[in-house]
Amino acid sequence: MNKLLTTLLALLVASATGFAHAQSAPASASAASSAPATAAAAANQQGGKAAASTPASLQAKIAMCLGCHNIIGYQASFPEVHKVPKIAGQSAGYIEAALNAYKGGDRKHPTMRSIADALSDQDIKDIAAYYSKLGQEGGSAAPAKPNNEPSPQVAKLLKDAACVSCHGANFSTPVAPNYPKVAGQYKDYLFVALKAYKTENNAAVGRNNAIMGGIAKQFSNDQLKALADYIGGLEGDLKTVPESRFHGKEH
Repeated sequence: MNKLLTTLLALLVASATGFAHAQSAPASASAASSAPATAAAAANQQGGKAAASTPASLQAKIAMCLGCHNIIGYQASFPEVHKVPKIAGQSAGYIEAALNAYKGGDRKHPTMRSIADALSDQDIKDIAAYYSKLGQEGGSAAPAKPNNEPSPQVAKLLKDAACVSCHGANFSTPVAPNYPKVAGQYKDYLFVALKAYKTENNAAVGRNNAIMGGIAKQFSNDQLKALADYIGGLEGDLKTVPESRFHGKEH
């Protein structure tokens, strides 16, 4: 009888020990498999590598842009009433250059300066990449040539300003990545922007750019408006794309 009890007790202990090992094995394997990933993450952090933007972090970065640039027809009142520019489909290099110009003070605009100051270099790159692709999926590209011929007066202004030498024959294929697409941009914004290149000695308004300043200062405001009206009336890649919570269609 005692021998039988001893045998049963031994079997129970063996079974319990085997069960315990079976329960702990997956956890140990999981910990081991996660160790390389944890070590890699730590190495990246110590090495100063920036993690790629996740959708959540990208949404946080563009949050300051949505309230103006993703509402169709939204108008700014400074320095005068005009529509905020279309930036969906704009060249990424230009968006980067513009934000850095606001950040560095070469473009004077209180609101844009404060926004740009809050952005890191990586934030600026991520925002530029996002807007350069926004609304371009399956869309038609800008025509190779302007869809409207300018009047003789405007044609002369375009020639004197040499606009196509930087912005392309269709005003949508800039010759350098940091130059903007301008075809189809809001006319009143183009007019305000062109006048800003002429503005000097103003702490809140103006754009410091030797090339554009030299060009804009050749013309009267009426001539700049004629240029803006023509270029803004062309077909191009630029759009205002509403955020999903806003109503409206791409424009």
